Amino acid sequence: MSMIRDLRAAVRPATRETVSASAAPYDTTRDPSTSTAVVDCAVYRDGARVRDDDCLTPGGAILKARRDGGFAWIGLHEPTESEFAGIAAEFGLHPLAVEDAVHAHQRPKLERYDDTLFTVFKTIHYVEHAELTDTSEVVETGEVMCFTGRDFFITVRHGGQGSLRALRHRLQDDPELLAKGPSAVLHAIADHVVDGYLAVADAMQDDIDEVETDVFSQTGKGAPRGTDAGRIYQLKREVLEFKRAVTPLQRPMQLLSERPMRLVDPDIQKYFRDVADHLARVQEQVVGFDELLNSILQANLAQASVAQNEDMRKITAWAAIIAVPTMVTGVYGMNFEHMPELHWRFGYPLVLAVTVGACFAIHRTLKRNGWL
Repeated sequence: MSMIRDLRAAVRPATRETVSASAAPYDTTRDPSTSTAVVDCAVYRDGARVRDDDCLTPGGAILKARRDGGFAWIGLHEPTESEFAGIAAEFGLHPLAVEDAVHAHQRPKLERYDDTLFTVFKTIHYVEHAELTDTSEVVETGEVMCFTGRDFFITVRHGGQGSLRALRHRLQDDPELLAKGPSAVLHAIADHVVDGYLAVADAMQDDIDEVETDVFSQTGKGAPRGTDAGRIYQLKREVLEFKRAVTPLQRPMQLLSERPMRLVDPDIQKYFRDVADHLARVQEQVVGFDELLNSILQANLAQASVAQNEDMRKITAWAAIIAVPTMVTGVYGMNFEHMPELHWRFGYPLVLAVTVGACFAIHRTLKRNGWL
């Protein structure tokens, strides 16, 4: 149980103060002669980071790891083909995996190439906004590709979000966990990504609740209805983007948690079940979001249709009222010499009174029936 608590604490998202405090002891400065895509490079032995100038390059890191033991962890951000070619050759990475890592835009997946596991995660970041509109961007996506080997771990990150520096610092504060090898880093990243999904799902729930309240609440008599379709559709698009990140990841997490693998420490593999459980929870939330937004959109369109029907009823009711004086004036507008009450002194006031009385009676009847 203590190991579970230590493992969860190591991958728990840190606060801004925690990151700042933990960042100080770990210098991630690299040699300017190395690839500009390399953001960090280190060797870890017995759970501790080896501080050696030879480890500032990926080639030096893997040589030291293979010579003295431990494993090398190389972090890259949006490398080009030329920048990644040397690293791929040094670590013996498969060309297909290298191509996917460089060009990005991959589905979440888990593939095995010889003695290397290639894992793709999509990161999701919630975009804060003061007001949800029909053009609001709710989520931003990125990608993290992981190469897990016997004595190395390589992360290739795409997108402006999803930095792993704070995660690296927290893992370095837990030597017992890092001593488990590259598979411990793979679990920490998987758990970090899925925990991010949970946070985004909670934030999106608030947006959906806001839209639902706006659609079903009455803001006053004559308030416009059916005006939230754009916001609902925009939310559906963002939920779809979220779904593309979550759904394909279920199979890789199932494999990592259930199927024995040489590159995954047995003590670490059992913790992938916890990640898979959290991912299943997020999947259920995303499916629920999609179904709920469909219902809200249908209700919104139904409200718009009802509002149009009410407007048509009001127009029809007023047309019926106006038809009475129109008919009367139309009859008396005919230029015949012999017409009833034509020369009677009280004929004109009587016709006006009858017309007004008829209009009043029709108006009262229609209003009683809810047409006005």
